[in-house]
Amino acid sequence: MNPVNAPAERRPAAWALFLAFAVVYTVWGTTYFAIKEGVRTLPPGLFGGVRIASAGLLLFAYLWLRGQPLRLPRRDFVVAAVVGLLLFVGGNGLVTVAEETVESGATSVLVATTPLWIALAEMFWPGGERLTLRGWVGVLTGLAGVLVLLVPRLGEPQALLRDHGPLLVLGSAAAWAVGSLVLRYERRGGSHLVSAAYQMVLGGGGLALIGVLTGEVERVTMDRLTTGAVVAFFYLLAVSSLVAYLAYTWLLQHVSATLAGTYAYVNPAVAVLVGWLLGGEAVTGWLVGGMVVILAGVALVRSGGRRRPAVGAAQPAPKEHSVLLAGSRSPSGRGYTPRGRD
Repeated sequence: MNPVNAPAERRPAAWALFLAFAVVYTVWGTTYFAIKEGVRTLPPGLFGGVRIASAGLLLFAYLWLRGQPLRLPRRDFVVAAVVGLLLFVGGNGLVTVAEETVESGATSVLVATTPLWIALAEMFWPGGERLTLRGWVGVLTGLAGVLVLLVPRLGEPQALLRDHGPLLVLGSAAAWAVGSLVLRYERRGGSHLVSAAYQMVLGGGGLALIGVLTGEVERVTMDRLTTGAVVAFFYLLAVSSLVAYLAYTWLLQHVSATLAGTYAYVNPAVAVLVGWLLGGEAVTGWLVGGMVVILAGVALVRSGGRRRPAVGAAQPAPKEHSVLLAGSRSPSGRGYTPRGRD
C-alpha cells in the first residue's frame, strides 16, 4: 500500500516524522566532517574498515537477538560480497582517503554527483532506465557544477597532479553507483538486513585488510589517538551507521521514496555549514556555486530524466534499500541504495 494512501490511524505522529527527518538530515550531513576529523590522525583504511565491519557485526547481533536466521543462499552471499566491495572499499574507502586532503564540505558536494553516475551507468545495464533529453541536460549540468567547484584547482593544473583527492571522490561516487545498480537489479531471496550485515562485514573487512597490507598498522599509535578521532569513530559507528539508517528505513515505510530521498539535497548544505563552523573550512563562491549547479542537475535527472526500456527488455528485481553507511554519500532515490558515508 502506498504510504500516502494509508489509513489515517496507521500514519505516524507529525513529531515522529519530523524527528526522523531531522536525524537523517543532520546526522548524514555531519558524517563528512567526522570522517575528516578521524583521518587527521588515523589511517583511512583502518579507520573506515574497522568501523564499517564493526557496524555489520552489531547488525548481526541485533538480528540474532531477534531470532532471525543469519545464513544467506550462496548466490545472495556472492552478491553481498560484490556489493560490499563496491560500496565500502570503492565507495567509502576512496572518500575516506580523499578527505586526507579534501575539505569535508567540498567532498560532500562532489559526492552529491552519485545519482548522475547511476543514471549514466544504467544506460549500459541490461534492462536499465535510459536518459531522456531532460536527463542528459541534468547530467551535463551536474558535470558543469563539478567544473565550477574545481575552478580554483584548475587554475593550477599541477595541483590536480599532486592531489588526487577530488578525483578519488568522483571515483567513490562512481563505485557507489555501480554497487547501487547491482543491488537494484540482482534478484535476491534472503533478508535485505542480513545481506546488509554481510555487505558491511565483508566490505569493511576488505578495506581494513587493504589498510593492513599497505602498512597502516604502524601509523596507529597511542600518541596519534586523539579524542576527536575516537569520538568521530564511535559517532560514525553508532549514530551515522545505525541510528540514522534505522530512521531512514522507518521513513521509507511511512512516506514516499521521493520525499525520504530529499536528504540528498540537504546533506551537502549541512556538511558545508558544519565544516565552516567546526573546522574553519572556507565557504567560497565557487563551492556554493558548484553545489547549486550540481544539485540542479541531480534534480533534473531525478524528476523525469529517465525512462523505462522498451517493453520486453529485462526488468529489475524488486527494489530494496540496503545499508548506507558512511558519511552521507547521499542521493539515492527511486529505489537506489541511500548514500550515507559513515
